[in-house]
Order: sequence, then structure tokens, then C-alpha cells
Amino acid sequence: MTVLAEPPTKQPATDKRQLPGRRRRKSGAGRTMKGGKLAYAILIAAVLVSAFPFYWTIVAASRSNADLAKVPPTLLPGPNLIRNFEAVMEEADIGKALVNSFIVSGSITVGTVLCCTLAGFAFAKLRFRGRGALLAITVGTMMIPPQLGVIPLFMLIAELQWVNQLQAVILPGLVSAFGVFFMRQYLVQSLPDELIEAARVDGASTARIFWSIVVPIARPGMAVLGMLTFMAAWNDFFWPIVALSSQEPTVQVALRQLGGGYVHDQSVIMAGTLLGTLPVLLVFGLLGRQIVGGIMQGAVKG
Repeated sequence: MTVLAEPPTKQPATDKRQLPGRRRRKSGAGRTMKGGKLAYAILIAAVLVSAFPFYWTIVAASRSNADLAKVPPTLLPGPNLIRNFEAVMEEADIGKALVNSFIVSGSITVGTVLCCTLAGFAFAKLRFRGRGALLAITVGTMMIPPQLGVIPLFMLIAELQWVNQLQAVILPGLVSAFGVFFMRQYLVQSLPDELIEAARVDGASTARIFWSIVVPIARPGMAVLGMLTFMAAWNDFFWPIVALSSQEPTVQVALRQLGGGYVHDQSVIMAGTLLGTLPVLLVFGLLGRQIVGGIMQGAVKG
């Protein structure tokens, strides 16, 4: 008996129209976005506009007062930078002022970041009675002008005999309502409830959860808050001029003593301003990588 072999089944033809599409998807997924000429022109213009005030500070700090009075003024640095720095040191105790500003700004930054992260974690993830009311009161204090509290605050530090001492400037700034609200909003979005529940199942206490889970996740937000707090504390002039004297000045108080006389020496004032600006740029350079790294890490996880 002859058995006829079945004709071989044909494989379904591959739709050639799908292959280019797949290649396009792969190339599209790995393609690097490139900016056009207009985007580069806008970025270059923004950089020039933003960097010109700092460049002009360098130019003015390296010139004489007569050079700055010329019309049109010169736009190139001059040879008087070291001489103007020496004049700053002679007219004001800028060295002591820098040390005091580092102590004040560093203490306020560390205290604000730590206290605001703790308070933000409590408002964001812990359940306790009166949480909403306390958060509303905290945010509501942001609407009160700080000038209204100057007289009661000065009376308090005078009662404590802290006038002309650095703690009179440090302690009132250790916690800020903005920092509490900022860290609360950051942790609400970045800290999953499942991590806290898993840690509690494993027997971790609230303090252990904060140091082992909350702090690593909140590090980018803490870096942003620390940078903003340091800049605000470093540039603060109103409260230090009230609470401190010329014997214990911060940088902003010491700059007030520069360029005295009938005609203010603008070159010496700008030299002192340059000295007061460099630490802020240093802090931004140190914390900028943490900020960008945290943003990129959050984008990859998202």
C-alpha cells in the first residue's frame, strides 16, 4: 500500500513591513536627542546673561575707582585685585567675618536639614492626632512677615544675654516652615508606604526606619534644602545687623563697613562682595552633583 506523503506545510510568510518598523523602534529607543541651533543659541544667551553680573564683579574688584567712573567702562579685568583685597582686610575684619558666617550658616544648615527632615517624615508617613492641624499651623506661619517678630525676638535674646553672640543668630534659624513643608512633600512622593510596613514587620523601630530608609531616599531633597538654607543664612543681613555688633560680624555686616568716606570706593566694595560670594559658589559646586544625581536617579526609577 502506497502512502502519499503530505505536502510540506509552508511557513507563514514573514511580513516584511514589520522588520523596518522593528528597526525603527530599536533605533528610536537608542537614539540620542540633539538640540537644534535655536536651542543652543537660547542656552548660550541665558548663560551669558546669568554669568555677566559675576564677571562684572571680578572686573570691578580688579580695577580702581577711577576706572569704574569712565564712560564707557572697561570690560576687562585689571591689575588691582590683590590691592583691593588688602584694602578690604584693612577696612573690615573680613577674616573673622568669614569664620563667623561659616559657623552661623553651617550650623543653621545642619539643624534645618535634620529637623525639617524629621518633621517632614512625621507629617508625611506617621499617623498621630492633630497632624493636619499642626501642618496647617506650620504652613500658616509662612504668611507672617519676619519683620513682625524682630522686637519680641530681640527682647528674648536680651533676656537670655545673647546679644552680640553668634547663638542669637543661629538658634532662631534652626527650623523653617518652608523646610518642613518641602521635605513633607518630597517624602510623600518619594517614600513608598510598603518600605515602612516591611521595616516594621522586620521589627525596626521608628528611629531605625528614619536613619536606614528615610535618609538615603531623602538625600537629594536634603541637598536642595541645604543649599537653599546655606545661601539664605549666608546672605542674611537684617537680623545679624540687629543681633550682632561690629566686634562679632558676619560677612554681610562686615561689608557695610567698606568703601567709607565722602566718595565710596566701589572697587573695594566689589572686592569684598567677591570674597563673600566665593563660599556660596563653593557650596553650590559641592551640593550640585548630589542634586543632579538625585534627579537622574529618580528619573531612572520612575
